[in-house]
Amino acid sequence: MSFKKRYQGLFAKRVNQAKWLLACLLLTASVTACARSAPESAAPTQAEGANTATAIFAGGCFWCMEPPYDKLPGVISTTSGYTAGRTANPSYEQVSSGGTGHVEAVKVVYDPAKVSYAKLLEVFWRNIDPTVLNRQFCDVGDMYRSGIYPADDQQRQLAEASKTALQDSGRFPGGIATEIEPASAFYAAEDYHQDYYVNNPVRYKFYRFNCGRDQRLSELWGKAES
Repeated sequence: MSFKKRYQGLFAKRVNQAKWLLACLLLTASVTACARSAPESAAPTQAEGANTATAIFAGGCFWCMEPPYDKLPGVISTTSGYTAGRTANPSYEQVSSGGTGHVEAVKVVYDPAKVSYAKLLEVFWRNIDPTVLNRQFCDVGDMYRSGIYPADDQQRQLAEASKTALQDSGRFPGGIATEIEPASAFYAAEDYHQDYYVNNPVRYKFYRFNCGRDQRLSELWGKAES
């Protein structure tokens, strides 16, 4: 997969399209088109079980946001998808081309008795660059803006408190660009995007390295999360 050079908007858009085409080629020969996905509830417990909750985060390429949550005790599952936009039932091609308002995001289903939402927020911040608008690492465009999408008032309060604490820390004098907006319809991404780092480890590592993600995370936080 061709990697995207950092901070070059036009090139990033073109390679986004190439990334989609390459991913489609990785599907089985019987698949001739990328399937669109159905919306999933943003409610923290609905359809997930009485003892689980849901959190939604956007931190750039969703491939890279699954691993830090998958390895966290108490997390039950992660799903890559699209949210916070205007277009119903979007495809990857639509989102990556711009104009839908959606972001690449991950839905985290977790057991609140084993891991807190505050801990999920901590993991989120340390896996993004909160200082830039409409961009994460080499990926440029509003579909790569960082965001937290709380499902209820408690999550919203915790999210806002964590953002305020980060702003007040003085660590990022230029300000925090990460948005906090109420959770809306979440559309699971196409199957080939799910667990991409597990199913395509070489391509994933190549993309992550050439995107400069870990290098930038190390600059921001002292230690990159992967």
